Formats: sequence, structure tokens, C-alpha cells
Amino acid sequence: MDAGQRRQWGLLVGCLLVTGIVYLGLIPRLVLEGDGSRAVRYVGLGWVPYTCLFYVVGRLFSTPETLPNMRAADAGLGLFLVALLLSLGLDAWGFTPEAVPAAHALQAVAVFVGLALFGWGLGRRSKAIATKTDADTERRSSE
Repeated sequence: MDAGQRRQWGLLVGCLLVTGIVYLGLIPRLVLEGDGSRAVRYVGLGWVPYTCLFYVVGRLFSTPETLPNMRAADAGLGLFLVALLLSLGLDAWGFTPEAVPAAHALQAVAVFVGLALFGWGLGRRSKAIATKTDADTERRSSE
């Protein structure tokens, strides 16, 4: 295992740890204490390590032969934005998450699926670029 892979595994463990702390520790504690507004802030803040987690998964576990297109990342970003807008629209019409949580459940799942697709698509693409760059460097050094 080279230094780059060790760094990626360290990043994977770090992102998994931060995501777990936020979603399994901080948010449930804040909700039980009745501080819902801070819990919502932590949900939004937790999106960053969650997306980075799937970015690293895409870097470590994908094997793109050629440069992949960005459909997965585009679809993930689109799903994230549409789900967020739908949830905000429901909230604006008076269907708040506190009043009707079931109305926001599908959008919440879609937000996390969209972020996972976005991170994985970017990770897969960046691995293909790094692999191509490494292959070009080796080819040039052998000439």
C-alpha cells in the first residue's frame, strides 16, 4: 500500500468517524434535549463529511477503465437540489417537518442518496484522472 492509499484510507476512517459522531451522537442528543434548530444545523453540517465519505469510497473501490462521464454526480446533485427544494416548498406551504414528518421523509432520503451519488461520482472520476496521469508519467519516464 503506497502513501496515497494510506492517506485515502485515513480519510475514509476520518469521514466515517465524523459522520457517525454527527448523526449518531450530536443530532440525537440535541433532539432529545429539545433543541431542534441546532440539530438541523448539524444535519446540514454533517452533509460535508457524508459526501466526502462517498467520494473516498469512489476513489478506493471503483475501477474505471476509461474516463467516466459525470452522470452519477450530476444525477446526485440534481436529486439533492430537487429534494431540498421540495422539502422547503412543503415547509413554506405550512407542512413543517415538526407538524408532518412523514411528508419530509422521502425528501430526506433523497437528499442523502443524492449526496452519496454526487460524492461517489466525483471520486470515481478523480480516480480515473489520477490513474491516467500516473500511467502517462510512467510512459514518459520509460521513453
